[in-house]
Amino acid sequence: MTETEVQVVHESVGLVDRSERGKLALSGPQAKEFLTGQVTNDVIGLEPGTGCYAAFLTPKGKMRGDLRILDLGDELWLDTERSTLQALFDMIRHFKIGYDVELHKRTVQQGLLSLVGPRAREVASAELLPSAEHSSMRARRGGAEVVLVATADGIDAIMAAEDVDAVRAAFLQAGAVAVGEDAAELVRVESGRPRYGLELDDSTIPQEAGLNDRAVSFTKGCYVGQETVARLFYRGKPNRHLRGLRLDGASAAAVAPGDVLRLGEREVGRLGTVADSPALGAVALAVVRREAEPGTTLTVGEAGATATVVELPFPRG
Repeated sequence: MTETEVQVVHESVGLVDRSERGKLALSGPQAKEFLTGQVTNDVIGLEPGTGCYAAFLTPKGKMRGDLRILDLGDELWLDTERSTLQALFDMIRHFKIGYDVELHKRTVQQGLLSLVGPRAREVASAELLPSAEHSSMRARRGGAEVVLVATADGIDAIMAAEDVDAVRAAFLQAGAVAVGEDAAELVRVESGRPRYGLELDDSTIPQEAGLNDRAVSFTKGCYVGQETVARLFYRGKPNRHLRGLRLDGASAAAVAPGDVLRLGEREVGRLGTVADSPALGAVALAVVRREAEPGTTLTVGEAGATATVVELPFPRG
């Protein structure tokens, strides 16, 4: 990640190819009814042009993965981390028996480009797209059919795999600058959003990662893992919390994701994503035990680096 790429995602708009993400679709009259019983958020309430973020869980409430769900009118479009695609596919294939639902593979068939930065809407010509996250609209860009999707950091574009180059060229011509995934990850870390496979894993309950507001409905019907999630929300206190870390006097290169975090001699978590932020310095995300309260100093890894725990979002200055 170069200084130029950092400047682009903060001040203009960077273009990242995320076509490797796992992608599926569900169609059929019972698609929403089926999926809402498998994930944490309310799918029944979606209308064409809207969407939501959700998790899919074990019966004990631990995360098997997370996903974005878009109601495109004729189908529900799902995307997830590539590492959790098989688990999502297997879950749907196993539990859809008895429902009038068709499952479609889209990972190879469709591409996904992300515009990250304050000029994303301008470059995507997405002025008519509602600003609510996960809103979507159909359009043509670069001579190809696309679905434009509002994200927390900009705009995503979904298209047929064979149209990726044409759409990319159109966005670059409109002012986007190609950047690496690290630059987009910097924006995510600065905003305090966790990612499955880095901060989140199969030991995480959504509330521990601060996902209840974004990913969990407490008014919809039953779903797999609901009992644990509801009990923790209404009666319990999480043993762990998603926190920000400021690396004291160190750069991101001095530590690595997965490094053990210790409070004294006790292990309280493992380091997640690390980034060198021009505004914040060297920062990271991690799910840590609740005794690692904001203001606490932790030891990172074996090299003797230290980090101060802070609440999210990161305080500026």
